[in-house]
Amino acid sequence: MRTRREQPIQIKSPGQIASMRKAGLVVAHTLDVLADAVEPGISTADLDAIAEREIRGAGAVPSFKGYHGYPATICTSVNEQIVHGIPSDAVRLAAGDVISIDCGAIVDGWHGDAARTVAVGPVAGELAGLLLACERALWSGLAQASAGNRLSDISHAVETSARASGRYGIVREYVGHGIGTEMHMDPPVPNHGRPGNGPVLREGMALAIEPMLVLGSPQTRLLDDGWTVVTADGSRSAHFEHTVAVTASGPWVLTAEDGGRSGFERLRGEPATGQAEHPAAGAGSRS
Repeated sequence: MRTRREQPIQIKSPGQIASMRKAGLVVAHTLDVLADAVEPGISTADLDAIAEREIRGAGAVPSFKGYHGYPATICTSVNEQIVHGIPSDAVRLAAGDVISIDCGAIVDGWHGDAARTVAVGPVAGELAGLLLACERALWSGLAQASAGNRLSDISHAVETSARASGRYGIVREYVGHGIGTEMHMDPPVPNHGRPGNGPVLREGMALAIEPMLVLGSPQTRLLDDGWTVVTADGSRSAHFEHTVAVTASGPWVLTAEDGGRSGFERLRGEPATGQAEHPAAGAGSRS
């Protein structure tokens, strides 16, 4: 999402980043529970109820509910819906669908925000490839969230990865964002662009990086509900997101249970070596 006005980029102390980590872990757990619950016949309203139960049960507050009037705890975007789909009793998942689940939580005034696209049962071919490409593009961007890099190094990495994966449309109207004491803050983080531009990344910055890829045209359309964004041509879409902090030892993915270690190792083609509270230094490269 785009921010409404330009603001100074918020720099957090290590203690404040640790508070964001608590919110991130609530989001990570909730998305795990929701992914396990996805099956043919479940409604998106059922998923929303599960999300609210998990978030509030962890002592957190849903970020989305009531945000500018949004009526639910999560966004549930099915098939051609890209982002901001509203949960409903009338929407029941079917085998072969894909659903993007976007989730946010607040702990002690600090936000965590993440999304993933889940297949309803097995999917193959170009649809499976779309999900893999979008998730890989996300991790390519996250790996650039290192002090000394420029903001557009993230954008360029996302775009380069997506282009290398296939002929996918990259949605441009909706972008990542800064995050901290508010869910959406400066700077906006586009999913395309040349490297070496924008603010220098500094320790204490936190960003939500969220590529959105589609099988067809990247043109979008807003539905009459004022929230749900769909592909203009009806093609399927995918959306993956994590909140990452820029730290002295590299990118720390606050909404990944292992801090991002396994994701970065998959990106490098290395075997996962177990969980860690912090990814190893050098996960991101300086441009």
